[in-house]
Amino acid sequence: MKISKQNAEHYIWGDNCDGWYLVNNKDLSVIQECMPVNTKEARHYHKNARQFFYVLTGIATIEIDGQYISLNPKEGIEIPPLTPHQMSNESNQDVEFLVISQPNSHNAGDRVNM
Repeated sequence: MKISKQNAEHYIWGDNCDGWYLVNNKDLSVIQECMPVNTKEARHYHKNARQFFYVLTGIATIEIDGQYISLNPKEGIEIPPLTPHQMSNESNQDVEFLVISQPNSHNAGDRVNM
């Protein structure tokens, strides 16, 4: 079955941000997310999940272990397990991106907020 954000399971997270589960099983998750202007997620790390963030539209800022990196459309970055990070939208337009996690970062006990 084809999947898109039009038919994927939707959820709200953080400061009124949107997420759509494109793939959601215990071994892998692929989520399309949208962050409105001036929003951010809580700084955190994952015990087991390795993540890859890939920007579709807008400009995202990601802090990884104290280093700030801007991600433009069609740019991505990998985050190893146990690495503190925080995604934010400091731009003047919404940011849409993919978050790919292996294993699924929503597995119980994997995410640790700082």
